Amino acid sequence: MYLFVKEVIYKMFFENVGMRKETEFTEWLHDVLFNAKLYDYRYPVKGMGIWMPYGFKLRWNVLNIMRKLLDQKGHNEVQFPILIPKDMLEKEATHIEGFTSEVFWVTKGGNSPLEIELALRPTSETPMTTAFKYWVQSWKDLPIKVYQIGSVFRYETKATKPLIRVREVSMFKEAFTAHASKEDAMRQFREAVNIYKAFFNRLCIPYYIVDRPEWDRFAGADKSVAFDTIMPDGRRLQIGSVHYLGQRFAKAFDAKFMKEDGTYEYLYQLSYGISERVIAALLAIHGDDKGPILPPNIAPIQIVIVPIPYKGLEEKVNIEARKLGKTLKRRKFRVLVDDRPEITPGAKFYEWERMGVPIRIEIGPRDIENNVVTVVRRDTGTKTSIPQSKLSEELRSLMKTIIKDMSKRAWNELNARLVMTKTINEINDAINKGKVAMVPWCGKSECGHKLEETADFKILGTPLKKINVKNEKCVMCGNPARTLVYMARSY
Repeated sequence: MYLFVKEVIYKMFFENVGMRKETEFTEWLHDVLFNAKLYDYRYPVKGMGIWMPYGFKLRWNVLNIMRKLLDQKGHNEVQFPILIPKDMLEKEATHIEGFTSEVFWVTKGGNSPLEIELALRPTSETPMTTAFKYWVQSWKDLPIKVYQIGSVFRYETKATKPLIRVREVSMFKEAFTAHASKEDAMRQFREAVNIYKAFFNRLCIPYYIVDRPEWDRFAGADKSVAFDTIMPDGRRLQIGSVHYLGQRFAKAFDAKFMKEDGTYEYLYQLSYGISERVIAALLAIHGDDKGPILPPNIAPIQIVIVPIPYKGLEEKVNIEARKLGKTLKRRKFRVLVDDRPEITPGAKFYEWERMGVPIRIEIGPRDIENNVVTVVRRDTGTKTSIPQSKLSEELRSLMKTIIKDMSKRAWNELNARLVMTKTINEINDAINKGKVAMVPWCGKSECGHKLEETADFKILGTPLKKINVKNEKCVMCGNPARTLVYMARSY
């Protein structure tokens, strides 16, 4: 009786704290991060949070996908100091101008003022270029392809949001490359875009890729491409970016190399990065009102086994559940057996659903008798009875199906939010309904600026893959459109 009452109370509490992620997204995200034991945002420094053990495992699995993709393409992982001297940061004027308002400065060591102020790195173009200057003597040393994963710090003045807009970007992956020619750098640019495509595809995160307008590129870049996705509240979230830096930083730092003909040339460079926004997108796009739904390939726990006890047979069921857990672990599944006696099966179901575990296995006396188990999908709630003799094979197949289904649902939802618009009223109406407006544009900067002022929304960029706009007219000047621009509310 006690356990029954406890389960009813747990269920009532859980259902009451559920939130609609589309209409209460910020509150939903806070709730999910804490209740799923992923990330604690109560740390007493604004814009900084704590990765909890379960969340850190998720983060580790996600970053390992990126590591493997980069390593396969010849990148090497490095680790640079977190402090950047002020004079180094200021060498590239456009770059520092773009970050001036966001830099955290260290001005004292103990009680002594520092001779040169030190910045907590907002990004690493300047120290990386300094290192490349030391590392590269001739064309034989090129290309260089490195990356690091760590923290960068930006004094975010807008309202902070966990994982989305923070002051310590704690899982910042930034890659840097140096090349002997623009042609080789642009080949690397395309490779970087393809790496990110593969990365987001493996996370089942849908995206559209935009070429940022020249007035809104990364500080110091000659070309910037962004991977954007759409959150449940209709706002666009940038989840990755690739920047062609040209020779701007190399000239500022006098980073040259000797060519085959004995003359000297400045390095051509790229940078490309992702952050914990990837985790925010992963949770928001796939989650429901109960909590996250994690793809099996990155879930810290892929399978939870819940014994279904029957009076007098509790120990027998628990023994079988533990035995099954050991078997699946030997077969390289990430498994947890939840045999806690003080918690009812129903309460366990709610808890593991709230933590996003993709597959639940239920095993009771009747299952043992028939040598089967009941398998439940977190994403659909579908229950299937599977013979234990075929379980490993069926689970691997099921995981592939879950990933495929999650990806398909996510892409369908994103594509449904991309709307063609041809007037200012249509633009505003689409964006106010949580859509991304696709707008015909002549390509002239003056029309772009006027469009932003008239519609009161920023241009996100033009599609990286060209879209046919034959017979379309620029919304502002009425001249033939050369491309489309994307417009939306943003984080």
